[in-house]
Amino acid sequence: MTKKLIFLLSLVFIFSISKISANPLPENSDTLSIVQKVEKWYDANMNYASITALMTIESSFIPFPSEVVIPPAAYIASKSESNLNIFLVVLFGTLGALIGAYINYFLALWLGRLIVYKFADSKLGHIFLLSSEKIKKAENYFNEHGKVSTFVGRLVPGIRQLISIPAGLAKMNLFSFTLYTLLGALIWNSVLALLGYLAHGQADLINRYSHELSLAILAILVLMIVYFVIKQLRKKKAVK
Repeated sequence: MTKKLIFLLSLVFIFSISKISANPLPENSDTLSIVQKVEKWYDANMNYASITALMTIESSFIPFPSEVVIPPAAYIASKSESNLNIFLVVLFGTLGALIGAYINYFLALWLGRLIVYKFADSKLGHIFLLSSEKIKKAENYFNEHGKVSTFVGRLVPGIRQLISIPAGLAKMNLFSFTLYTLLGALIWNSVLALLGYLAHGQADLINRYSHELSLAILAILVLMIVYFVIKQLRKKKAVK
């Protein structure tokens, strides 16, 4: 459910930015489907700086999935008229992932275990979808697999963004942390970029059924919101 909520928040984030972007959509954008609007927004706003910034956010404790950054950027880069290079997309995406990992690492190093766990269980921590259970899970993974977990953990869903926290708590050697994080992030971003590149081969099919895809996305979002609301109401009743 957490992954679904993150995806929902990501879509809201994308559409919110599109409203205030310095590169607005075409005047006839009302006739475009949701899929086409998202594609147009990415075309107008995706650059190496935004890729680095978004991947920095993704790699920190703020919930934002890399799946809505690297694949679309690679999709755009695969177009002949694009100013983006797919290899540089991976490079800057990996750089952003490293910066975000540094944020988690140094925060954990400076704040210490007690404050990190208290923050995870605070109201603000819950807004960022954190909890002491998630931190503990990442810390156990780190303790079980050693330093190499900062490499392998970058490829494991649910662990990727948080694996830098136990590394900071354990005061892991910064050079080793940097090396393992870079390698793990590079592999992950390369896989995502490949998916975006392969999707470009299906561009005609995507555009042909963009209206149907838009309806499907809206239906999924509605179901996710309903499910989340019901789940939260049940939790409140259980507490009472």
